[in-house]
Amino acid sequence: MSQQSIIKKHKRRPVCEINVVPYIDVMLVLLVIFMITAPLITAGVKVDLPQVNAEPMSADSEPPLIASIDQSGNYYLSVGDSSDQALELHQVIELVIAQRQRNPKLEIMINGDRNVTFDKVVQLMNQLQTEAGVESVGIMTEPEGN
Repeated sequence: MSQQSIIKKHKRRPVCEINVVPYIDVMLVLLVIFMITAPLITAGVKVDLPQVNAEPMSADSEPPLIASIDQSGNYYLSVGDSSDQALELHQVIELVIAQRQRNPKLEIMINGDRNVTFDKVVQLMNQLQTEAGVESVGIMTEPEGN
């Protein structure tokens, strides 16, 4: 055998592999950036939007507190049955606090007239949250077509 044939047999072939370490480093840096910025982007007002095809409340569940606002902006509070006496906002909040002391899991629904100003509904929701400690409030609607 000649010297050249021995050299050709032992000659190394080029390696055809991709070095992924730099790509992993870039991916980890991007992951850290997204983990830091994601909470900042989503920080805002939490809003539970009503669903169009929501199921009605079950008949066997406990009747909720219903805070109503009529077209002229008067407040009412009823527990399952109707209430004819108009109340001030602070009176509604006091009654809600009293009812929730008896039953802390009592649901609260707002029944606002279609023509009442949005400000009245927001004031009621704000007072329910800040003074009465209510975390979740439902808004009553009628099905479409009624």
